[in-house]
Amino acid sequence: MSEPASPPVELYAREEGTGPALVLLHGLGGDHQVWNGVLPLLSDQFRVIAPDLRGHGRSPDGENSRFSFEELEGDLLQLLERRGLARCHLAGLSAGGFLAMRMALDHPTRLASLTVLGAAARCDPHTKEVGENWAKTYESEGREALLLLLVKDLYYPEWIEAHLDYLDRLRTQFDERSFRAVALWGRAIQNFDLRGRLLRIRLPTLIIQAMDDRVVDGSHGRFLRQSIPGSELRLFRDTGHMIPVERPTETAQAIAGFLQSAGSGPAAAGPSARAP
Repeated sequence: MSEPASPPVELYAREEGTGPALVLLHGLGGDHQVWNGVLPLLSDQFRVIAPDLRGHGRSPDGENSRFSFEELEGDLLQLLERRGLARCHLAGLSAGGFLAMRMALDHPTRLASLTVLGAAARCDPHTKEVGENWAKTYESEGREALLLLLVKDLYYPEWIEAHLDYLDRLRTQFDERSFRAVALWGRAIQNFDLRGRLLRIRLPTLIIQAMDDRVVDGSHGRFLRQSIPGSELRLFRDTGHMIPVERPTETAQAIAGFLQSAGSGPAAAGPSARAP
């Protein structure tokens, strides 16, 4: 018998704009700031809410939290209630995309659409190996070595070379970060696998995948497109795992265009794939 889930926690969230509600979820070890470049570009059309998930950024861990998806879903449902939202558009990056897909399956009436970026139907052996390598590097070589490895794995090399000031800011944030929540949520996603269930998603769905992602292989985007009825796929060239950080303008344009087309309900057209 599984242990009871930790009660919902009140999530910190940055909110801007008015209009249909759009909630943006960060990934493992991140916070709302991964959407800093995207949020202002969408807030003229949408009420954009970017929370820190439990144990990340300014949000608390929760009492005896196991960082299960049930707990994370409970936090999001409470966030919607506190903000007076019966439904929202939901977008998630990486593990935040895992969570967004779980919400689409477990609480479909609370969502108007689904967008996933750098996500997959399961946490496959490659992604697990990447995470294990991060943990081993931290244990044996410390924070600075881990930071350099994360930068190598998460970002497109040419982008980092052109944004060394971002690396300096990342180092400052990294020094202030606790890894307890990262370790616990990382453990929880090891068994994430929605294969066989994705056909049940009936929401308008956009999949954004980076072709140079070293964490989640780009082939996962095509699998998601084939598995989620009526979904759309956008492929970004010369882009690493941190899609909204590296390509904020293109990300905002893709999401806004998709939500405008999905405004009248689930798209009738079949799957499509484009690579800007």
